[in-house]
Amino acid sequence: MYNIPFQTIDWSQIEKTEHRGITGVAYWQTILLDGLRIRIVEYSAGYFADHWCQKGHIVYCLDGEVINENEDGHEVTLTPGISYIVSDGLSSHRSKTSKGARLLIIDGHFLNPSSGLGTAPV
Repeated sequence: MYNIPFQTIDWSQIEKTEHRGITGVAYWQTILLDGLRIRIVEYSAGYFADHWCQKGHIVYCLDGEVINENEDGHEVTLTPGISYIVSDGLSSHRSKTSKGARLLIIDGHFLNPSSGLGTAPV
């Protein structure tokens, strides 16, 4: 089980790391906790991811607009207040944006279907 004590995160104090796409750039601010990764990700205008991702995520759009493209061709547009969620291995997806976007992304062991976590009712 996870052991994450109560804490606050001052995102203005978290260093940004740069991740280049095919076009554009993503800036990540990342917090790593026990089995959990929490990020604020900012995509520049014209960002297009350089890979397909199979990891599970909880994604919440804070600002801007981003298109989540699935390998099967299905696309979902996130605008402020819209989320998507997927477990590890259940989707091959990548992000693209013409306008730029800022997202809150949470992922970790709990999104792995074989972990046995998340099977209890809420």
